[in-house]
Amino acid sequence: MNKLSDYQYDLPEELIAQSPLTNRSDSRLLVLGDNALQHDKVTALSTHLKPGDRLVFNNTRVIPARLFGHKASGGKLELMLERLTSTGTVLAKIRCSKSPKANTLITLDSKDGGQRIEAVVLTRHDDLFELKETGELTLAEFIEQHGDIPLPPYIERKPDESDTERYQTVYAEHPGAVAAPTAGLHFDDALMAELQSAGIDSTFITLHVGAGTFQPVRVDDVSDHVMHAERVEVLQRAVDEIAATKHRGGRIIAVGTTCVRSLETAAVSGQLQPLDGETRLFITPGFKFNVVDGMLTNFHLPESTLLMLVSAFAGRCNTLAAYREAVDQQYRFFSYGDAMLVWPGSDNAESGGE
Repeated sequence: MNKLSDYQYDLPEELIAQSPLTNRSDSRLLVLGDNALQHDKVTALSTHLKPGDRLVFNNTRVIPARLFGHKASGGKLELMLERLTSTGTVLAKIRCSKSPKANTLITLDSKDGGQRIEAVVLTRHDDLFELKETGELTLAEFIEQHGDIPLPPYIERKPDESDTERYQTVYAEHPGAVAAPTAGLHFDDALMAELQSAGIDSTFITLHVGAGTFQPVRVDDVSDHVMHAERVEVLQRAVDEIAATKHRGGRIIAVGTTCVRSLETAAVSGQLQPLDGETRLFITPGFKFNVVDGMLTNFHLPESTLLMLVSAFAGRCNTLAAYREAVDQQYRFFSYGDAMLVWPGSDNAESGGE
C-alpha cells in the first residue's frame, strides 16, 4: 500500500515563507539529481541546463478569487472561487455559519463596499457550490474587478498591494487560476532573457490552478484519493515545439507541477497530443512519465499530492532526503519560498516503507 504517512516530514513553522523576496530570482535553488544534492541560486539556472533544452511554463493568470458578502438572512459569508465552468456558472467554496441550500440568494460585496452583486446558488457538488448571477454583470466580471488575491491558507496575513503583482508570474496571460503556479514566480524578465541567450527554449501551456490544490489527502491509502479537476490547454504549437526539442536530443523541463500534470495528461496515450479539457491526473510513485525530463518546483506540504508527484519523478527516499536537507539548510518553503531543480531518480522504496 502507498501510505499517506510515507510522505510526512518535519517542517519548522518559521520556514514557511510569509512574503516574497525583494527580487524574484534571488531564491535559493536545491538541485536533486543522480542521488546527489547541490546548493545554488535560481539566477544560476542556465548553468544546470544545456543549449537546446526547453522550459515549459504555465501562463495562467491568478484572478482575485476571494469575496465577502452575506445571505438573504443577513448571515456573513466568504466565497472562494474554485473555477469557472464552460456554461458560465461559477464553482466556489462558501464559508458561513450554515451552508446555503439550492435557490438561496446571496450578495457579494466589493472590497470597498461600494458595489455588490447578487447570485443564486443553483446546486452543490460535494464541497463546491454552483452559482449564477441574477443580473447583467457576470460573476466572473465582478470577481475580476472586486475580489481579493487568494493567498494560500498557510500565509498567515491578509494580501496587500504588492501581492497583486508578486503572486503572479511575469508571463501570466490567461485569467482563470485561483492559486499561482508558484515555480514560475522565480522568473523575472532578466532571467527569461538570460535563458534565451543561453539557447534555452520556452513553451507555454495553460492549466488554471484550482483551490483544490490545497485540499488535504484524507485517506490512509493514497490510491483511494480522488484528485480535483482543473482546466488545461496544450496547443498544437506546444506539441510541435516539444516534439522538435525531443527530436534533436534536447530535454523538456517543466516549470512547476502544473506543467508536469498538463503535459503528462496530454500524453496519456503515450504520445503528446493537443488537449483542451480537464485533468484529474494523480501522479504517484510507479507512474510512467512520457514527456517530462526534469522539473523546477517549489517545496510542497507534507502528505500533499504535489509531494507525491515529485516523489514519483525523483524517488520517494531521494525526495524526502532532499527535503530534510532543505530544512537543515533553512530553505524557505511553499508558495513564496525557494525552488528545487529535480532530475529523474529512483530508490528502493517507491511504494512503501524505508
